[in-house]
Amino acid sequence: MLIFHNPVHGKHDGRQEMFRGRLVPCHETPARLEYVLDALRERGIGTLRAPAAPDLDLIRRVHSPRYVDFLQRAWADWIALDPANAELDILPSVWPVRGFRHDISPSNFAARVGLFSFDSGSPLTAGTWEAAAAGAACAIDAARAVSSGHGPRTAMALTRPPGHHAGADFFGGYCFLNNAALAAQALREAGAERVAVLDIDYHHGNGTQSLFYERGDVLTVSVHGDPTTEYPFFLGYADEPGQGAGLGANLNLPLAAGTDFAGWTEALEQGLAAIGRFKPDALVIALGVDTYEGDPISKFKLRSADYLRVGARLARLGLPAVFTMEGGYAVAEVGVNVANVLEGYAG
Repeated sequence: MLIFHNPVHGKHDGRQEMFRGRLVPCHETPARLEYVLDALRERGIGTLRAPAAPDLDLIRRVHSPRYVDFLQRAWADWIALDPANAELDILPSVWPVRGFRHDISPSNFAARVGLFSFDSGSPLTAGTWEAAAAGAACAIDAARAVSSGHGPRTAMALTRPPGHHAGADFFGGYCFLNNAALAAQALREAGAERVAVLDIDYHHGNGTQSLFYERGDVLTVSVHGDPTTEYPFFLGYADEPGQGAGLGANLNLPLAAGTDFAGWTEALEQGLAAIGRFKPDALVIALGVDTYEGDPISKFKLRSADYLRVGARLARLGLPAVFTMEGGYAVAEVGVNVANVLEGYAG
């Protein structure tokens, strides 16, 4: 397995996030990826490779150009307001809700931050753009490697910040560029007529769903916590089948808090059956291990040994596949759990 890792991921290192009404240290930290790298090296899993420069044209085909431009310039604009802002992260505080206009980019910086975000828990820092863009390059390069015809059938974008909550023109849920969507688009452009995206993070991949909701060439399947009680709350319900050309190409499988491996596996099998019916040429797996029983912000009950079985089951699909790294916030166990998925898959 070829693993594209993000050598500059640590440049995105938020100080604080808004969590349940108060500012707390960020759950999404550089240590998450370092634990995974340590576990992979210890077990000899995969061949590590740094990505090439990000393909900004492809990024702008998935994300709106004005949003990409905002992300590229946000920190410089923040510092231009006051050099003392270098000691602070950017957190949004105002949003254009129902009935407000979204077509205008205000000159006020705080308003622009709100225009392009949907929560206050995703700090934007001095290195966010560089880290997110390098992560996007990992996803794109992984997809192109799998599509080359003379490379591996499986590759991984091992990166942070994660991506599946980011939409065409918004960030949130610790995500800024949608790596799973970028991988799917890169697979399509490399010749795959149909691509399936399977999201097994605890939280619904609202960004991925919204990006492909009206497309019939990309099937999106997500097994996640019930959004009536779990973030991101406002998308991820079972009655969201897709729209227009995408009708029937979205499947949400929400599960109650406390679901154990047996219940989770039952839902996974439903998702895999849908993928089988879709007959994709390639697969993207948005891999979150915040389904782990010890995760501090999630409520499923999977154990570390279960991830070996998850990997083995996904491998039985027999498809060219790209993994993208998503959530997992029991930091010390993230490496073991990700390595177990990849080991089970390779075995």
